[in-house]
Order: sequence, then structure tokens, then C-alpha cells
Amino acid sequence: MNIPSRFTINQKSPWQLLMANTDVLAGVAFILVVAIIIIPIHTIMLDFLLTLNIAFALIVLLTTLFISETRHLNVFPSLLLAATLFRLALNISSTRLILSQADAGDVIDTFGDVVIQEQVIVGMIIFIIITVVQFVVVTNGAGRVAEVAARFSLDSLPGKQMSIDADFNAGLIDEEEAKKRREDLQREADFYGSMDGASKFVKGDAIAGIVIVLINILGGLAIGMLQMDMDFGGALDTYTTLTVGDGLVAQIPALLISTAAGMLVTRSTAEGSFGEEVTGQLLSYPKVIFIAAGLLLVIAILPNFPWEPFLVLASGCGLLAFILMREEKQKTVEVEEEKKKEEMAAAPSTEPEDFSSLLKVEMLEIEVGYNLVPLTDAERGGNLLERITAARRKAVNELGIILQPIRIRDNLQLPPNHYVIKIKGSEVTRGELRNGYMLALNPEGELPEELSGISTREPTFQLPALWIRPDQKERAEILGCTVVDAPTVLITHLNDIINRYSYELLSRQAVKDMLDTVKENQPALVEELVPDVLSVGEVQKVMQNLLREGVPVHDLVTILETLADQGKSTRDTDVLTEAARESLSRVITSMYLGQEDMLRVITVDPSLENVIASSLQNTSQGTMPVMDPQRVQKLMEGLSNLVEKVRGRGISPVIITSPKIRLPFRRLLERFLPDVPVISINEILPQVKVEAVGVISEDES
Repeated sequence: MNIPSRFTINQKSPWQLLMANTDVLAGVAFILVVAIIIIPIHTIMLDFLLTLNIAFALIVLLTTLFISETRHLNVFPSLLLAATLFRLALNISSTRLILSQADAGDVIDTFGDVVIQEQVIVGMIIFIIITVVQFVVVTNGAGRVAEVAARFSLDSLPGKQMSIDADFNAGLIDEEEAKKRREDLQREADFYGSMDGASKFVKGDAIAGIVIVLINILGGLAIGMLQMDMDFGGALDTYTTLTVGDGLVAQIPALLISTAAGMLVTRSTAEGSFGEEVTGQLLSYPKVIFIAAGLLLVIAILPNFPWEPFLVLASGCGLLAFILMREEKQKTVEVEEEKKKEEMAAAPSTEPEDFSSLLKVEMLEIEVGYNLVPLTDAERGGNLLERITAARRKAVNELGIILQPIRIRDNLQLPPNHYVIKIKGSEVTRGELRNGYMLALNPEGELPEELSGISTREPTFQLPALWIRPDQKERAEILGCTVVDAPTVLITHLNDIINRYSYELLSRQAVKDMLDTVKENQPALVEELVPDVLSVGEVQKVMQNLLREGVPVHDLVTILETLADQGKSTRDTDVLTEAARESLSRVITSMYLGQEDMLRVITVDPSLENVIASSLQNTSQGTMPVMDPQRVQKLMEGLSNLVEKVRGRGISPVIITSPKIRLPFRRLLERFLPDVPVISINEILPQVKVEAVGVISEDES
């Protein structure tokens, strides 16, 4: 019989069905644990469950040895509670069988016989020692580590979040990666807090184990002598053996779980499995092992000492040290040979040098002093080149422009710790870095006096800062500072320069490449505009005008459509820029919206607008208001005072004007208040709420 294709049979294996219903299995398992506490079970079933408990504890301990990050086992606190509940349920069931039948199965009986070996007192002492080791040593230590880790994790959480924000703002990570890091950070803090509380379960379990042992012995003696007609010696032997066996079967898995908890919280900085880290770190110093071999040999030849074990261990350590030293020497030879090959490859050629490359002027380049050269060397841990690539990617995402490759070169004429950023061969800014140090700054206030370091100023925003050692990072973050490494400081400065001078970095070739990209999907638009309506240079001029005022050019299709429509009536780039801005009103409005989607603006009095409009003249720099210098000075002073008052209220003001004077007024304002945006009424979306926070009037002039 043929089954129609629209009907499918979903066949799954039993294992797949189990894995698809793990939540149901977990619920059933907890119900069964509760049932074990209430309902008596057979000794065969108890043997199986006790063996399962031991196997589970072994699996958990081995898992903690193999994981490299604690967040890979963030279910451990809940797992600890479940294991404790299961173990107590088994204790209750075994106690019921011991007291009612004087028989708790083969597993408990075997553990009791092996440990006691007809010596009740020795068996009890061994059990007490195991319980004390678990309760006093392992559990207390793990609980203390978890408590301290939880406290420091929560205290350093704000600083670490600010570091993530700094990496995101520097373009080193994207939004998805930043979100993932924040979630991992929060999960880590929650994990240590949960571990701090979960360690109390283990303490309670150890106390409960001691109480259960006393109940089993005393209750067993009473029941054996009064109900089962045993003599005191027989009852003591029977019930002590069963009680010690029951205690060991319960405490050994508990000890394994406690050890796993301690291992997990003490490996918070692990980068590999426990075995990899132990061998990688302890065997990294063969001289230490060689010295240990010598000391063991000296002890072996001392009189009255058993020489056999010391001599065997001395020989083993000496052989291991010899092998490790030989491997270390071989690695050193290989590194030197590789270095020689690189030097030979980099040796200057005897061929005639081509000087034509010296005529090329880089659009954007970075020169560094010789102390900062390691930041560019990947083999020495430098990742500056990767971060520069990320900065170019950030320019595409935020500004919508494609930057040419940014060249970085060393300059021996610079101070060793300085760098210079150049645009078209001319220096635009410089700064200072300390390789191997980290920069600590407090954007919201003064640096804490408790923090010591090398005083400096953050190069981008000129904030007071300190260069501190990496081991001071956690303390600085706890004190409320933002801490970043040297490459991040440079990249933040570079991003600021790219944003400020993006209009200069937009070359004609870059515009041509962007037009070609649009042409792949919308050929009719580009063919209509270039070159029949406007040239590539005129399109470049409009895009530069937009970037000069911080308007991104992501929506290149809308810009080109506007230019194609308006370019048929005028080729004045100022007029075309204003038309493009109006078509990008949604983008411009969203740039300046404040809280509650409110646009807070400073308006221009109509009489002052008339004065400015009547003074407009065409100049080589475009249309500009030509006014009396003293009048302009008074106007700018009044506007500057008004802006300061508004900023004092926590508001970033935006000046709003009529479309006719927006661009000329912006050019007039650019020399005095370059960071205050000027928009026109036509660039605001109709549905946006506007609140006037100040008025600049004719009286100010």
C-alpha cells in the first residue's frame, strides 16, 4: 500500500524519545524519590539504587575535571540538591530495612564487612574520619570559596559590563556578541550565588548522616535485644556492621559530590581540563623537578630512613626532569631556526629600490613608537590589526561608508609610547599608550585615591586617567572605574577621528564603488542619475555634506532617488543636500530623540531668522550670513550661555530653524559650537513631540 506523500511517519528511536521528554523524566524521577521515602523497597532494588548513587557521583566528579569553564555546568547547584535529596531518601530506606529486618542488602553488608573486618571500633573511627573530612575540610572550603567568589563576582559586575560596552563601542564585538557576553556574565554571578547556598545542602547532609548512624546503632541495639532476642554482642556486631556499611555507602558519594563542588568553584579561571592544566603548569619547570629528585636522593641515603621508596621516586623525578629539559632545549632550537628564517626572508634585497610607492599618500594611517610595535605582532599577543579591521567594519555599520585599508607603521622619530593618526599625510591627533598596562578612568567622577598608577589623560575625551598594572584591574573595577587595555584606547580614539572626519575620508573612488554596489540591484536608478543628471563628484559632495553633520548615508537608495529628482532642476550641492536631509527625516529625527520620544529643541526667534535670511550671500564656501562681527560675537555668546544652561539640566539641545537658513546658520555656528546640531522643521517627523527648552532672539545679538 502506497502512502501519499503528504502523510509522513515520524519514526524515532527509544533514545530519541527519551531525550525529547527529559522534562517529563525529571518530574517522574523526583516523584519516585519521594515514593522511596514513604514506601518500603526490596533489598535488591536498594542495592541497585545505591550503586546508581555511587556511579552518579563519579560521573559528576569526572565531569568537573574535564570542563574548562564553570558556565558549562551551571546546573550544578540544582544537581547538588537533587543528589542530596536522593541520598537522604536512600538513607531512610536503608534505615527502615536495618531496623526492621537487620538486613539492608549486599552492597551495605559488603561495605560494612570490608571496613570493619571484625573490629567495630576501627570501623566506626574510619566512618567518623570520612564524615569529618567531608564536613570540615571539603564542604567548608568549597562553601567559603563559593561565598568569596559570589561576593567578588557581584562587586565586579558593573565594571565588567562597562568593559563589554567599551569593546562594543570600539567595534571589537557586534551587538549579538555583546549580548552573549552580558548573559554569560550574569549567569556566572548567579552560579556563584547559587553555589554559596547549595553548599549548605552538603553540610546538612553530613549532619543528617551522623544522626542517622546514631539512630541506627541505638535503635538497632534496642530492637535486636528486645524484639529479636539477640544478646548484646550479637546485636552490636550486626547493627554496627550494617550501620557503618550504610554510612559509607552514603558518605562516599557525598564526599565525591562535595569534592566536585570544591573543584568546580576553585577552577573559575580555568582555560582547559584539570589534567591539561596540571601537566601544563607543573611540568613547565623541569629544574624544579630536578631539584626535588636531588632532595629525595639525599633523604634516601640518610641513616635510619627506608631508602627504597625515596630512591625509586628520586630516579623517576630525575628521568622526568631529563626528558622535559631535552624537549625544552629542542623547542628553543626550533624557535631560533624559525627566527633565522624570518630574518633571512626580511633581509633587504640588492635589487634597485622602487621609490614610486613613496609618492602615495594614505587616506588614513597610524604611526606608532617602537614600544607600541608589539601591539601589531600577532605572535606576541598583539591584536591591533584585527581591531583596526573591526573599526572599518564599524564605520560601515554606523556611517554607511567604506574606508580604504588603514595603514599602520612604526616611526622611530616618535617618543617610544606615542602614536599619531594622520589623514592624507597630515597629523590630526596624537596620544600616548603604555604597552603592558591598562587604562583606568571614571567617566562619572574623580579617580579613587586608593588606586595607584601613572597619571595621564584619556586621549579621546581628555578625561583624567591612570595607567595601572593588569593585576589591579579587578580592584579598579570594584572601585567603580572603567578599565580598558592599550589597544582599546587607541581604537576608541581612531573611531572618534573616523566619526569626526568621515566626510574627508569619503573619497571619490569610494563613492564610485558604492554606486556600483547599488547598481547591481537597482541599475535604473544609478543610470538615470550618473552621469546624465549629476557627476560622481557632485554626489560625493552631497554625501560629504551629510557626513559633516553626522548624518549616516546607509540609505543610499533614498539619497540617490532624491538627487535624481532634484538634480534635474538644480546642481547646487547645498540645495541638493537640504533635499536629501528632508528625505532622511526619519533617520535625523531618531538621532536626536530624547527620553519619552521627545525632541527638545532651541528655537530661533522669527525676527532673528529674518535678519539672518536678509544677510545671506554666496561665497566660495557656499551660502553664508554676512553680518557685523560684533553682532555675531554677541549672538554666539548668548547662544553659548543658553546651551550651557540647557546642558546643565541634563538635556542635549538641538537648534531648530526654517529650511531657508538652516545650512547658513549651521556654517556660522560651526566655528563656535561645532557639536550643537542644527535641523530644520521639515526634517522632523510629524508625529514626533517637540518641546522648546530655549529661544535665541534678536536681543541676543
